Amino acid sequence: MIRGNSGKDFDDIYERNFSLLMRVLVRMTGNAAAAEDICQEAFVKFHQRAEGFASPEEARFWLLRVAKNLALNYEKRKKREAKAYRKFLNDAPRPQESGEDAYIKKEASRQVGEALSLLPVKLREAIVLKEYGDLPYREIAGILKISEGNVKVRVFRAREWLAAFFRDSEEMHVS
Repeated sequence: MIRGNSGKDFDDIYERNFSLLMRVLVRMTGNAAAAEDICQEAFVKFHQRAEGFASPEEARFWLLRVAKNLALNYEKRKKREAKAYRKFLNDAPRPQESGEDAYIKKEASRQVGEALSLLPVKLREAIVLKEYGDLPYREIAGILKISEGNVKVRVFRAREWLAAFFRDSEEMHVS
């Protein structure tokens, strides 16, 4: 009968199974430090177990099951912590936007709207569907009934036109 609380039996089982448990746990957790902690916890449970094992293989299977369950619990806990962290970030009070920031945002939005209204319709519809609709080129091509290549050209030309528009308007205000 093999007992985990017997010094000789524990040392023997530990020597035979530590590297196997570590390899399995590192693969399961993807984290060597967490694997080491879980492995240690599995051996502590083995040492505390009052009932013995009929053979070293039975002890190894028990250790592997315990380690697997501990690793699954670790993953669940990690997911819960990540979810709680994301919830905290989303629920954390946001600093209030200053009046100046709000004005700048509103003015920038107005200027972009004005620039878009000056774009030729064919370029405007392509850039609006791409940037504001966040649609892939293929869908835009289907909507506009043009080729995907043509959509890419229109979006490129619209971006170029807008960049030139803002560059020129900035130069006018600086002069």
